[in-house]
Amino acid sequence: QVQLVESGGGLVQAGDSLRLSCATSGRTFNTYAMGWFRQAPGKEREFVAALSWSGSHTYYEDSVKGRFTISRDNTKNTMFLQMNSLKPEDTAVYYCAAYRNSYFPGASYGQRETYHYWGQGTQVTVSS
Repeated sequence: QVQLVESGGGLVQAGDSLRLSCATSGRTFNTYAMGWFRQAPGKEREFVAALSWSGSHTYYEDSVKGRFTISRDNTKNTMFLQMNSLKPEDTAVYYCAAYRNSYFPGASYGQRETYHYWGQGTQVTVSS
């Protein structure tokens, strides 16, 4: 069983930066592709970013390209989301998720149903 725990959320002003972390348990973390999703109040959970097991393949939702960077440290079983130039519309609960395979088939990284494990989420609030 894999457990995911997010941290690093908080209240910031527009233009600020935050770094989210997703700590995982389980020896198989290094073989799993991972992703970040977010859910704003009253909205569906949406894809933010994803990466393959080694981090060699990364994927981003269009609105975060150039501002967010996804990465992972397999020696520490941790994934990160560096968020720069934050905007009020980035306000949401951010979730990390794991897919029980090393690479995503096609564009499946963007679909919630692809992922097998989810964290509890961390709140990010960006004030204008």
